[in-house]
Amino acid sequence: MSTRDLLIEIGTEELPPKALKTLSAAFSDSIAKQLGAMELSFTGLKSFATPRRLAVLISDLTERAPDREIEVWGPPAKVAFDADGKPTNAAMAFAKKNQLNTDDLQNHIANDGKQDKLCYRSLVSGANSVDVFGDLINKALASLPIAKRMRWGASRAEFVRPIHWLCIVYGEEAIAETVFDLRADRISRGHRFHCNESLNITSASAYETILQEQGKIIADYDKRQQLIRQQVSDLGNGLGGTAIIDDDLLDEVTSLVEWPVALAGSFEQRFLKVPPEALISSMKEHQKYFHVRDANGKLMPNFITVANIVSREPQKVIDGNERVIRPRLSDAAFFFETDCKTSLESRRERLRSIVFQAKLGTIYDKTERVAALSAEIAQLIAADAASAVRAAKLSKSDLVTEMVLEFDDMQGIAGYYYAQNDGEAADVALAMNEQYMPRFAGDVLPQTATGTIVALADRLDTICGIFAIGQIPSGSKDPFALRRASLGVLRLIIENQHPLDLRQLIELAISQHNGIKVAADLADTVLNYILERLKAGYEDNGIAAEVFMAVSAKQLSAPLDIEHRVNAVQAFCQLPEAAALAAANKRVTNILAKVDGGIADQIDTNLLVEAAEQTLAKQLNEQQVIVAPLFAAARYEEGLKSLAGLQAAVDGFFDTVMVNADDLALRSNRQALLKQLQGLFLEVADISQLVSAK
Repeated sequence: MSTRDLLIEIGTEELPPKALKTLSAAFSDSIAKQLGAMELSFTGLKSFATPRRLAVLISDLTERAPDREIEVWGPPAKVAFDADGKPTNAAMAFAKKNQLNTDDLQNHIANDGKQDKLCYRSLVSGANSVDVFGDLINKALASLPIAKRMRWGASRAEFVRPIHWLCIVYGEEAIAETVFDLRADRISRGHRFHCNESLNITSASAYETILQEQGKIIADYDKRQQLIRQQVSDLGNGLGGTAIIDDDLLDEVTSLVEWPVALAGSFEQRFLKVPPEALISSMKEHQKYFHVRDANGKLMPNFITVANIVSREPQKVIDGNERVIRPRLSDAAFFFETDCKTSLESRRERLRSIVFQAKLGTIYDKTERVAALSAEIAQLIAADAASAVRAAKLSKSDLVTEMVLEFDDMQGIAGYYYAQNDGEAADVALAMNEQYMPRFAGDVLPQTATGTIVALADRLDTICGIFAIGQIPSGSKDPFALRRASLGVLRLIIENQHPLDLRQLIELAISQHNGIKVAADLADTVLNYILERLKAGYEDNGIAAEVFMAVSAKQLSAPLDIEHRVNAVQAFCQLPEAAALAAANKRVTNILAKVDGGIADQIDTNLLVEAAEQTLAKQLNEQQVIVAPLFAAARYEEGLKSLAGLQAAVDGFFDTVMVNADDLALRSNRQALLKQLQGLFLEVADISQLVSAK
């Protein structure tokens, strides 16, 4: 079947740079899925995205979809015809639906493998590609993830930005479809400055080459991004340092230019007295500049910008950028110098006027609660309580500094520099920033005990407070980011190897909220919520839910202990004996659950009459001696590995011994034996949970 390449280009005013990649991917995905649904085959699809266009090139698109046989089944023949062979109402309804002659229904009987039924088969012609392009594009554009659409001119059409041209070329043929009140042709547009004129796309396959060679546009997003990365990196090396290329900034810059030209500029050395994070924030957020660091990792007085034009006088472009950045950096320097005149401690009073949450008080109230909770946590991990309290009380004071009011991403970072300026202890200063760690999944943790304590206390205070007033996250609504805070709590405890009881911490945090009525089961609710995050984290790391359920059956609340047990059970699952022992434990659980009354804790060795139960009892005693010290030292993996040696004895017991013997004494003694077997494994987890439900 004949095929041709298809080009679809939507020409617009400048698209939102932070959304360009998403829009391009969604546009291409929709086109591909629609073609697939219509059985119009193709060999490849390439996306193009620049500030002024979204485009796709579909390779070897078939000109026509294959014909399809439609098969419609009706009622069984015995229902469709009466005893005289005449069509019933059911048959006549089937005939009407499929536009069949009722006299011809006997010729439409077929067997579906079970019985004879009415069946209508017809051949439906496949769609011609050129007939579907208009609907294809309209549906793709309508499905794009656009939060707010706009209208332009007298048109009722709505899109993220005004659409100015539409180019559809199938092979070498221009397709004159109408989309959003625009008539398509083969005309594209060149670079706004280098080639502000129409470009004739002679064939779909020549699109990228024509744009680059005639229009001075690099339409391939990835190619353009790689070029920018290389240019910026080379300039950084040329300055004697390393250009720091942030991926999000690189995406944004790539989405702002069609013909990238990287240029290096500089600023005065005096600005380096300002915290580098503030300078970087100003360069990155306001000007979209890349910063440069020297061999020691220190910020250099240079920046790299990416222009959308090849200038005949690049130095003038550089000078212009230097003039623009200077006031920004001057502002940062002014804010820093002004803020340093007032201590963090003296700023605390201003926090009394900033509401954290209407029912939970002000930011000042929060710092008081966090300070009290920090003191408790410090005692639990044998850390310096005085430093923790000091850091907690100062922790939010930088929120009222000029620096943070201007650069909100300096929260915590500014506090660190101002605490240093105030002469605070090193760990207290570091805690100003570390309290927010980890900020996101995979982020680093605090390096100081003081920072860890405040980070933990701050999150627990927020979680418990918000739960206490009934604002529990649901679905996608989590305005206080409690899921992220919960994950942070778990990481701070587990990765720092703190044997803390989460229930105890939650109860301590709840006790700080004196001004609100607290539900009796609040601690349980919060504990379960946080531990659910732990379960989700394990599943993300490839650990089956059954493993976590086996451990959670123990109703534990120390995250580090849970972590050790989950890892031990996961390792146990890899052993060849695991499945049989899990099944045996499931059987034991079912047997013991049916026992009326109590089960003895001790075994009467005189009642061990069968060789298999004698062997099992002997090995249980031996294992008890081996694993008791291992479990006491939380060496669960070694303990379970040792218990795996019981498999043969357990299998032998169930193969040859009748647990529910007629003799009551024998029966009770065997139940006690199974109770000891179950108890050994339950020291770590309920491994009967590892048996998948049928």
